[in-house]
Amino acid sequence: MTTENLVILDPTDEREPVRRELTQRPETISGTIALLDISKPRGDVFLNRLESLIAERLPGVATKRYMKPTVARPAPEDVKQAIRQEADFVIEALAD
Repeated sequence: MTTENLVILDPTDEREPVRRELTQRPETISGTIALLDISKPRGDVFLNRLESLIAERLPGVATKRYMKPTVARPAPEDVKQAIRQEADFVIEALAD
């Protein structure tokens, strides 16, 4: 897929769209992946399955779980800081 035809939708305020660039993807995945549960129903089910798939397909990669206290607010600064310090990648769970 080329990035020139890629459209990123931002669900926040579309009256003034924010221009974002894609981060360059690494050639390999190594280190630790943070799995962030945003406290939506069944997010833990999604992350449990994802964690199993990561362990199966990327045996040298560790996972670490994090959770927002509520879906209604951004992650607290201490959670974001922990992810920055302890992980190389992050996946957010959005489920219902």
